[in-house]
Amino acid sequence: MKIGIIGSGLIGGTLTRRLTALGHDVSVANSRGPETLLDLQAETGATPAQVGDVAKGAEIVVVTIPQKAVPGLPKDLFDNAAEGFAVIDTNNYYPQRDGRIAGIEDEGRTESGWVAEQLGQPVNKAFNNINFQHLLELGVAAGEPGRIALPVAGDNEEAKAKVLRLVDELGFDPIDAGSLAESWRQQPGTPVYGTDLDADGVLKGLAEASPIRSAELRG
Repeated sequence: MKIGIIGSGLIGGTLTRRLTALGHDVSVANSRGPETLLDLQAETGATPAQVGDVAKGAEIVVVTIPQKAVPGLPKDLFDNAAEGFAVIDTNNYYPQRDGRIAGIEDEGRTESGWVAEQLGQPVNKAFNNINFQHLLELGVAAGEPGRIALPVAGDNEEAKAKVLRLVDELGFDPIDAGSLAESWRQQPGTPVYGTDLDADGVLKGLAEASPIRSAELRG
C-alpha cells in the first residue's frame, strides 16, 4: 500500500521502519521539513515529503504528532488521498505537554474524537498504547503464543478493516475496540495502555476500563 506518515518521532519513525521493511510505499513528513529526513530515507527507503504533500495518493495516512500540533495541519491535507483512504491517529493527550484542551476536558470528547474534529475526517485510534521499541521488535507471526494484541477503535468499518489488517501484518493480534466514542478505553491510564496484553487480556482490559481519568492525566 501507499502510506503517508505525518511525524517522524518515536512511533512515526518506528512505523516508517516497519512498514518499509514490509514492502509498503511510505512517504514521511515532519514539521522541520524533508531535508531533516534524509537519514531516515537512507535507512529505510521512505520518501521524505512536505506535510501538505504526504497524503497524496495514500491509502492510509498516519497522524503521529503531539496532540497540540494537530490543529495546525493543512486544511486540504487529504484532498488528494486515495479513494477510501483510512486515517490512523496514534496520539495521546498529555496536558503537561499539550496544554489544556477544552474539547477533551470540558466537552467530553475522546482524545481521538477531538483529533477527528480538527482534521474534519473520521479517524481510527491505533498504536497509541504500545511502547515504540516493542512496536519495532516484538511483532510475531499469527498464532505464536503470547502474541501482543493491539486495539483499533473507529466508526468507518471499511477503513477500520484496513487498519486491523495492517496491525496483523506488523505482527500483532488486531482487536476491534468498537467505535471512536469508545476509544477512551485505550487511552493513558487504562488497563491496556502500555501493558502488552494478549488478545484475551486486551478484551478484558477494554471491558474493565473506567472513563474517569486520574488527576495527573487531567489538565
